[in-house]
Amino acid sequence: MNYRNNPVAVAALVRPTEVHRDLFIDQELFELEMEHLFANTWVYVGHESQVPNVGDYYTTTVGDQPVVMVRHTDKSVRVLHNRCAHKGVMVVNDTCGSTGKFFRCPYHAWTFRTDGQLLSIPLKKGYDPQVLKACEASQGMAAVPNVQVHRGFVFCRLNHDGESFEDFFGESLSTLDNMADRSPEGRLEAAGGVLRYVHDCNWKMLVDNQTDTCHPMVAHESSAGTAVRVWEEAPEGTPKPMAVEQFAPFISPYEFFEGMGIRVWKNGHGHTGVNNSIHAAYSAIPGYMEAMTAAYGEERAKEILGEVRHNTTYFPNIMVKGPIQTLRVFKPLAANRTLVESWTFRLVGAPDKLLERTLMYNRLINAPTSVVGHDDHEVYERSQHGLHSRGREWVNVARLYEPDEAGRENEVVNGTSEWQMRNQYQAWARYMTASMKEAA
Repeated sequence: MNYRNNPVAVAALVRPTEVHRDLFIDQELFELEMEHLFANTWVYVGHESQVPNVGDYYTTTVGDQPVVMVRHTDKSVRVLHNRCAHKGVMVVNDTCGSTGKFFRCPYHAWTFRTDGQLLSIPLKKGYDPQVLKACEASQGMAAVPNVQVHRGFVFCRLNHDGESFEDFFGESLSTLDNMADRSPEGRLEAAGGVLRYVHDCNWKMLVDNQTDTCHPMVAHESSAGTAVRVWEEAPEGTPKPMAVEQFAPFISPYEFFEGMGIRVWKNGHGHTGVNNSIHAAYSAIPGYMEAMTAAYGEERAKEILGEVRHNTTYFPNIMVKGPIQTLRVFKPLAANRTLVESWTFRLVGAPDKLLERTLMYNRLINAPTSVVGHDDHEVYERSQHGLHSRGREWVNVARLYEPDEAGRENEVVNGTSEWQMRNQYQAWARYMTASMKEAA
């Protein structure tokens, strides 16, 4: 099927309760996603604490576009396309560092201010001023036109025109607010580094999985289930390890996940854990509630910490766990390859034991050495291979389907509903085809 310049064919890939296998295996569709979906939605770049000082930078990608997030001389956070205006060389190669007041291209030493403006050219007398002014190169490193910082989290939209940040995210920003409010000072800092590994699957499989509550007790029985069985054999009176607290909820029964609830927001955003979650029964950290009460008052502190959302999916490609302060980015590399980054955050002003718990969770669940993470990876890889089978063409997302779902927002539904998955795929079709129609 030829999908380029064919929005009708793309729209037909998403039905009310099914999505076509080509969403996961077709490389042409993947390239169209980079061109349309990732350019027209608000995509996560990083956290401002990664660039605390003027000149600090962090390099990453938005879709397939290399960008650099930098603290400008006016202390604002800017996002630039990581490309020299001269010969197209990537100006910044390291993942992070400090560039001072300007960037210097390693090829011909053209320099650019941290807002992208051209600063200097060696042997500039060799260029006719009027000719140079008419060249695109005189405009410097291209700045991403739309950048928004919310509670320290930096997002951008690559294309000039499109939906506003507020309209795109709407009420879903409450998850980021709650995550930051868990700090007695209302601030987060990226801490503990990042865990990265490549999954042999399409990026949408990982996004889909974040609100799939019918798989944990099945896929993770061999890993989390084994950890719990070993713990149950420990001598009576043995203190329960933090690791067991984090492993055990993964094998909760269907009834537990049904009762958790799922909230479905607009534009593909949503979260599990409305009424309960796998993070709700962790042991209290000495001194934490006291610090929160001193900062917010007892009633507000209880309200903040009583919000135990499980996985919040921000369409298109991140997942946030507010109660455990982690964020995962699903970076598309190809139709069948995805780089996963798992970040952890410190609650500024909170006891260090909270960061210890966050780091342990990330290692146990999200690391390349994680037994839980590899349960999922195994299933993703099998799916990626299985979808090439010509025996069936459609993927089913019909669980607890309601015919009048379209247009309803901020709904709370059964915790094993696949409505949030349908919400994501409907958003995928909408943003893909709207942009394709405009391009045509």
